[in-house]
Amino acid sequence: MSKGVLVVVGTGIQVTTHMTAQAESVIRQADKVFYTIPDQLGDAWMQALNPTAESLSSLYKGHKRRLDTYQLMVEHIVTAVRLGLNVCAVFYGHPGVFVLPAHEAIKQARAEGFRAWMCPGISAEDCLFADLNIDPATYGCQSYEATDFLITHPQIDTSSHLIVWQIGAVGNMQEPHKRKEQGLQILTEVLQHHYPPRHLVTVYEASPLPRYSPRIQTLPLHQLPQAAVSSLSTLYVPPCHKKSPDYAMMARLGIDPKDVMKDW
Repeated sequence: MSKGVLVVVGTGIQVTTHMTAQAESVIRQADKVFYTIPDQLGDAWMQALNPTAESLSSLYKGHKRRLDTYQLMVEHIVTAVRLGLNVCAVFYGHPGVFVLPAHEAIKQARAEGFRAWMCPGISAEDCLFADLNIDPATYGCQSYEATDFLITHPQIDTSSHLIVWQIGAVGNMQEPHKRKEQGLQILTEVLQHHYPPRHLVTVYEASPLPRYSPRIQTLPLHQLPQAAVSSLSTLYVPPCHKKSPDYAMMARLGIDPKDVMKDW
């Protein structure tokens, strides 16, 4: 029997149009495919690409911790690799962005001596940059998962872009698709320690379907608890003040101030 192989790929956000040619090729050629995709269209698409495709979404059922569910996913995937199969694990969006089981499956497979790697995909962040016309290279960009943001207290640079993920599941360690009402309120309170209450923020959801518009709701920060959010909602907080350039450093680097951004 040949030694098993694991390749992890992403569907992109719009499953049928964002999937890369590389990812599609890997799926078609796999001996066994496992996937997690949030809609029935994705289910049909996976079955069409490879009849062995098996959804892992059922593992979310029951009142388990998310980490326990992720471990079950890893075990399903790696068990097939141990059988000597060419396995493809498919995850929604970019398989390496907020997809713990993808990383853990690769680590486990490699630890057991199997070849395993990841192919990139289009993430919700990529869509956000495009739909909100944001360049992360302008001002810099910070990115945090909402619950982690609250419990680790990272240092915030309010002159940079801030992206906060999974605001619809703040504090929910069991059911990732179920909202805890107090979570968004607490997040708002913490953000108001750094930003003015009337600072405009945007609740964003990338469109999962071609030709449909993304969901974009811009509102004052203090009204965020009343916003309609879901498990797919991401919060974008723009800078609230401008950076101050270091003119002495610019001189050392031989940079003419006329050549840098005008809005500094």
